[in-house]
Amino acid sequence: MVASETTNFRFCLRDAPRSLSTLSPEHPDGWGIAVHDASDWSIEKEPGCAREDAQFAAVSATRHGRVLIAHVRKRTVGAVGRDNTHPFERGRWTFAHNGTIDDQAFMRAQTSAARLAELVGQTDSELFFAYLLTAMDARPDAHDAALTDALRALVARPGVAANFLLGDGEVLYAHRFGRSLYTLRRQPGDAVRTERTSVETLATLETPWTPRRSAVLVASEQLSDEPWVEVPTGTLLRVDRSPLPTLRVVAQTVV
Repeated sequence: MVASETTNFRFCLRDAPRSLSTLSPEHPDGWGIAVHDASDWSIEKEPGCAREDAQFAAVSATRHGRVLIAHVRKRTVGAVGRDNTHPFERGRWTFAHNGTIDDQAFMRAQTSAARLAELVGQTDSELFFAYLLTAMDARPDAHDAALTDALRALVARPGVAANFLLGDGEVLYAHRFGRSLYTLRRQPGDAVRTERTSVETLATLETPWTPRRSAVLVASEQLSDEPWVEVPTGTLLRVDRSPLPTLRVVAQTVV
């Protein structure tokens, strides 16, 4: 989520019909929550099932910010462990990946020595992050074009599923390839449901939304019964936080 004002993320994380907590038994190998406030990221993550973790319950109920990147992991490459749990952080950038990339040798060959030296875990996802950062490092004034070219080269390889979120607190990139992806825009004046029933507890929950708040949500699942829009495969999106969250298509990475 990218919001115009400080927001409680409990709806996305715990209360929505398809929240991360609800999905976590299908993806039980780690959870991570990255929240950006006015200045920096706060990241908490653990290698376990979110629904069964008291720390996840506490974090998801209390964290506030303007940008959220959250992830539940279903392990494919790399052991279950904190080093392999998303999101990953490098400098001002935070990253989470949904999918598996078979051709790690290609990514490694295209990644700078400096970025390779930053790798901590063993996942294809962390290597994918390093691969994208290498492309952005080479073109610091043209991140849109750098990501587009890097993604086009990667998705042309066999065995690639490359959905991801990549953000620095001001800009959030989202890409769909190999998995589902949806967006939801909330704007002042929208009819937003303020009460709904929790899937987990059947209690009636309030999900307050101020009349002036704008937000863009991007998720692998349609979290709620609101008008989510499916993102076409091979689409690179960009959400700018200021002055109000604005969503646009950067490129089609499958050409």
